[in-house]
Amino acid sequence: MIPEVLCLDIGGLPRGWIPAEEAVLYYARNLVGWDLGKPVHVFRGGICARTGQRSEIAPAAIVAIRGEVHVEHWAREPLLSRATLFVRDRHVCGYCGEQFKDQDLTKDHVVPQSRGGANTWTNVVAACRACNQKKDDRTPEEAHMPLLFVPYTPNRYEHLILLNRRILADQMAYLLAHVPRHSRLHA
Repeated sequence: MIPEVLCLDIGGLPRGWIPAEEAVLYYARNLVGWDLGKPVHVFRGGICARTGQRSEIAPAAIVAIRGEVHVEHWAREPLLSRATLFVRDRHVCGYCGEQFKDQDLTKDHVVPQSRGGANTWTNVVAACRACNQKKDDRTPEEAHMPLLFVPYTPNRYEHLILLNRRILADQMAYLLAHVPRHSRLHA
């Protein structure tokens, strides 16, 4: 399986993960402003009748695409999902501190939704089924179950790390350089 390419805008802000085949199209259309890292794969084309050479495009692990910088994209909060929440919390229950597999974790609202709690990064933690049932429809204080860590909203760089399980070293180094020190990804 060919790893995905980290796609940036020309200013270096990540747009997202793209298949390597899509990166090839950017190279072929001369839309890559700059790139970083080792090639993720070598794609071979046809043989040139004039020169007898086979065409090749080897997209780098990180490519910056020419065009507009979309700053408003960065103003929005990253999408919250169970999968990214569990990775943010390192598959650790926010109450008992034990590590679990995805199927044994739940998304717990620190302040329950029935009591006005929002479905936001700063109000949810990964919780094992037993702790979630024990906490029930109460706050951690009411349930005498203090949180072991503070929930937080990941920045865009951290969110891209949470979305991809197969990140190459070049990509990880680029993204981690922009992740705040308080992030659990540094732990």
